[in-house]
Amino acid sequence: MPDWTYHPLRGAAAAVLGLRRSQRTALRLLASVGSRPAGARLIARGFGHRHPPQRLAGEIAGVPLTVRIGISVPPSLAREAVRAMSPLGAGVVEVAPVSAADARTVREAAAGRSMPLVVRACDPETEAALKPHVDGFTSGDDPHVIHVSDPSVTAAANALEEPGTVVLARPEVLVAAGPGWFARVTEAATPTSPAPVLRDVGRDPRRWPAWWWALLVGLGMTGAGLGAAAITLGPVLLWYDQDYLGMTLHELHAANHHLVHFLQHDRITMAGTMVAIGALYTGLAVGGIRRGWPWAREVYLLSGAIGFPTLFYFLATGFVEPLHTATALVLFPMFVMGVRRTPHAPRWRPAREGPEPERRRALVGQLLMILTGAGLFVGGAVISVVGLTDVFVPTDLTFLGADAQTLEAINPRLVPFLAHDRAGFGGALMSAAVAIVLLSAWGWRRGEAWVFWSLAVAAAAGFLPAVVVHGTIHYTDLIHLAPVYFGIALTGTGLFLARPYLCAKTPSALCAKAPSASPES
Repeated sequence: MPDWTYHPLRGAAAAVLGLRRSQRTALRLLASVGSRPAGARLIARGFGHRHPPQRLAGEIAGVPLTVRIGISVPPSLAREAVRAMSPLGAGVVEVAPVSAADARTVREAAAGRSMPLVVRACDPETEAALKPHVDGFTSGDDPHVIHVSDPSVTAAANALEEPGTVVLARPEVLVAAGPGWFARVTEAATPTSPAPVLRDVGRDPRRWPAWWWALLVGLGMTGAGLGAAAITLGPVLLWYDQDYLGMTLHELHAANHHLVHFLQHDRITMAGTMVAIGALYTGLAVGGIRRGWPWAREVYLLSGAIGFPTLFYFLATGFVEPLHTATALVLFPMFVMGVRRTPHAPRWRPAREGPEPERRRALVGQLLMILTGAGLFVGGAVISVVGLTDVFVPTDLTFLGADAQTLEAINPRLVPFLAHDRAGFGGALMSAAVAIVLLSAWGWRRGEAWVFWSLAVAAAAGFLPAVVVHGTIHYTDLIHLAPVYFGIALTGTGLFLARPYLCAKTPSALCAKAPSASPES
């Protein structure tokens, strides 16, 4: 019989809703999302393990399994479990115990299933009635099937070391540990090897590993952002800017005393976002891709897939910025090499499990970082749309003391010129936001200090210049800056709560210093 007794690790949801209701609510939510193709892909990418090692394959009751991890649920949760568990990385669903009264419920759950479904029947008659509808039958005394109510990843991974052993979690495990439990167990049970010595790589780029290319993109983005900031704080306009506008910096200032400051504020925030992207890519390259985390490569890929195409915003604004274009043309081939090269073999070392209060606080921090990233993505999308259409928001016009028609009267090319900067900033912000959301969702593991430092440096690079430049030019409208202040509050709180967890001292990760960005030798 399943053990439904209360366990202190089952979380606040169990305390508020009750254990059974919290289990059912969690599974129904996942089932609702996972039953849709796009939702199933989202869950699989977010929490699942799409490529478990061959050594974790096996069987249960004669039924082949791609991975020997699954869940055991009562009949009342069978339908939700069958719909939700496959994208999460589970290999099998067991329904137990099943009596004759539960046969119809199990048949309905089995219809249209995409993963093995086995049953522990109470009597031979129930087994006979369900035989045409399920994949197999288990018994309560099978020594190779271990039912666990403890969310310990280490215990489950150790059990899988025994060939033929199948680990089946109770629903309360997912309530306590979250839906990523299957992926974390699979990772803990995945054999890893030490990082290779790369003395023979030499200077031939054809022999460079993928993470070197990804690192070059990160450093290139950082350098480009710092260069853009230096230009903005120095001449502001380069020769091609003046050629396009047909105006000098002094003429712009004479036309409207706030124009130059407005231009600087757009470009400084853009430069800070570029440095933030560089920090995120550098962390992903050194801390993630180099060590064979498959999700790190996907974070890098998806972020870049959003960022690089925003170069073509010029088709709407009409202004081609040569330095922006040159930077993209140089970095894009490196980006392609970073994602096309053969993925690295696993080189991580699962960290020891820490105190439960530490993990709980880290989960709150993780949620706050995901919310921050989602908010930044929405903000970036809005800024892109505004930059490609109206260009200005009401607070911009209030600061400038002029409307768009007045600015167009000054110079017909002035609004498209400003639109390029505004839309480009929105695109960069979306690229950074995707990396923040996915790094927070996929990389939250104890002892992975590089995750903390990547997010912290990116936050500092993105938020601080925005606050400083707005204060310097006296563009301090509270409505305009409220999203920035809110993002700082969420990010600061999230990282504060997660620091002890992400920066826990383990054999593979220390928080004494940020991860080195130098190639191995």
